Amino acid sequence: MQDFLLDLIMPKETILKHILIWRAKHISHRQFVYILSIVVGFTSGVGAVILKNLTHFFQHILEGNLVKYYHHAFYFLFPILGLTIVYLVMKYVIRNKVSHGIPSTLYAISKRKGIMKQHQMFGSILTAPLTVGFGGSVGLEGPTVATGAAIGSNISRMFHMNQTTRNLLIGCAAAGAMSSIFKAPIAAIIFAIEVFSLDLTIASLLPLLLASLSAILTSYFFFGDDILLPFKIEDKFVIQDAPFYMVLGVAAAFTSIYFAQVYDRINKFFEKIKSPIKRLLLGGVLLGILIFFIPPLYGEGFEVINNLIAGNPEKALENNFLQMDLTNVWIVIGLLAGLVFFKIIASCLTFGAGGVGGIFAPTLFMGSIMGNCMAKIINNSGFINTPISESNFTLVGMAGLLAGVLHAPLTAIFLIAELTSGYELFIPLMLTATISFIITKYFSPHSVYNMELGRKGELITHDKDHAVLSFMDIDKVIETNFVSITSNMNLGEIVHTAVIKSNRNIFPVIDAKTKQLVGIILLDDLRPIMFDQDLYTEIRAHEIMQPAPEIIDMDKDKMTDIMKKFQDSSAWNLPVVKGDVYVGFISKSKLLTAYRRQLINFTN
Repeated sequence: MQDFLLDLIMPKETILKHILIWRAKHISHRQFVYILSIVVGFTSGVGAVILKNLTHFFQHILEGNLVKYYHHAFYFLFPILGLTIVYLVMKYVIRNKVSHGIPSTLYAISKRKGIMKQHQMFGSILTAPLTVGFGGSVGLEGPTVATGAAIGSNISRMFHMNQTTRNLLIGCAAAGAMSSIFKAPIAAIIFAIEVFSLDLTIASLLPLLLASLSAILTSYFFFGDDILLPFKIEDKFVIQDAPFYMVLGVAAAFTSIYFAQVYDRINKFFEKIKSPIKRLLLGGVLLGILIFFIPPLYGEGFEVINNLIAGNPEKALENNFLQMDLTNVWIVIGLLAGLVFFKIIASCLTFGAGGVGGIFAPTLFMGSIMGNCMAKIINNSGFINTPISESNFTLVGMAGLLAGVLHAPLTAIFLIAELTSGYELFIPLMLTATISFIITKYFSPHSVYNMELGRKGELITHDKDHAVLSFMDIDKVIETNFVSITSNMNLGEIVHTAVIKSNRNIFPVIDAKTKQLVGIILLDDLRPIMFDQDLYTEIRAHEIMQPAPEIIDMDKDKMTDIMKKFQDSSAWNLPVVKGDVYVGFISKSKLLTAYRRQLINFTN
């Protein structure tokens, strides 16, 4: 009885300690990672279920009842109301800013060693359904990934996993989220590898498989056979259509470039507005106006996509405010082109006003409409006798834009192939996605997800050397056991206070008042004169010092820059400053030792 009571009052830390000890004795590290990947996949699946159900609940009540049966003006009011509630939830409930899903996760991998704050585990669940359900023109995929990634990160921290394992579990969360949402387990794994730049080895592949499988089983348990894009391919690919799919790839590329440019410029514009209230009012009002005049921009837009695939564009456009004649195909093409043009603007206004969501769904939305538009233009131009399949172009258009916007061509190809339950479109998918990716990559080196990190050179990539350097911490390779001297010291003081006491052969020269580094003195510079005592009072430090071959700035230089400075200067030791103030030295030997240790850890 006493032992039972002790167990009840035992602190959580003690229970966790017992679990860790038991795990270390009975389960290997690799086996434990497999277990955690299943748990992370399951939690990502549950997160997707909660986010989807909450969003559809809000959307059904608001758009399905109030707008339909009362007044069209609610299209203007709902986005402002939803964004206001999101702002209040962030300020008074979460008490933290909830960042955009996948970019915030990439930031955590690149800059925070895979550590994500605890509020990120539930922040998106509370805010994303309010954003999208009330009309915010964004998607739920990013918030779902961020929720699962935060759970994976915090679980790995709880069980004292290293940085490599944390990043792997974040990738597992991404795979689980996408697998659960789209019921596309293979595409989900490829998405995690392409977007999060995971190193593809057997050690990383099996956890991704387990997470994806766990998540899709969770999705089937809650949602059954329901999928976002219920469509079976009816029109087969014919080789005569190959040139048209190439043209579609070019169109997808330029649409992707437009997407990236608008996204970047509008986000920068809102970043200049410091007041969150002003951002909310400006973004909310503009978004409300857009949705009032263009109702298909409301929410994620999967209903519009399904209507296009099913060949019912008129149903998707029946609420156009100009009440145009939808029997005229060119009017339909013009309206669809308008949706492509305005969707990314609506998404950026949602983000700028403080909404929480992702860009995956807007990308699918724009891609499907772009593909449908292209097919209609080709079919009605009078240049061909046999019409091309509009539904196939709609599907392949989604892949083209995914490949361009996300820089993830394999994800795009396999996602559409799995969604359509077949590989009949594999050749056009490959054609369009490859062309779109190549052209977009030339003009936009970084995807929308990682353009900010990419510009700063802080992005983890599939280049293993660059990735390992990005993981290294500059603080851990700085050596501070160098004896410094001031610029006004004479030779005698240098010999007695520095040379005799130091076991290093280099001496930093600093300004006595500002502590700024002004030069260095090598033991080789002192050896010819240090035994001539007649010179002890005549020669000063500033007379024999020399400039450092390179200087490492802690505030500006990344590990890749540091490696390049060592390579260019051929130096064995380089001084480190922080705001021009001397900090210490980095030696090539210690740097290479740390690199080798990180490389072994990264590979394992």
